[in-house]
Amino acid sequence: MKNISAAELNALLEDSKTPPFLLDVREPHEFEYCHINNSHLIPMQSIPSRLEELPEDTPIITICHHGMRSQQVAQFLMQNGFKDITNLSGGVHAWAASVDNEMPTY
Repeated sequence: MKNISAAELNALLEDSKTPPFLLDVREPHEFEYCHINNSHLIPMQSIPSRLEELPEDTPIITICHHGMRSQQVAQFLMQNGFKDITNLSGGVHAWAASVDNEMPTY
């Protein structure tokens, strides 16, 4: 499993012709409070029953609050045959600190 910093993800999103699938694994109330644009919410506990919603041919970036839940989901996805999985180190907290300082933090 790979890790990516918030700054690296921002550069990837700005330069990529084919953006990655941004998978936010937090709870709905967390997602409603703040999230990275174009991210898709599938809470961590729902991942096993919703694998069919994930693209198999697109890189997936897993996202949570600080990067711990998303790291667990990234490992789970790799164990279930997904190949191109990257975890956002520091989660949305790091994104708010280094990329989008107008994003609310909690």
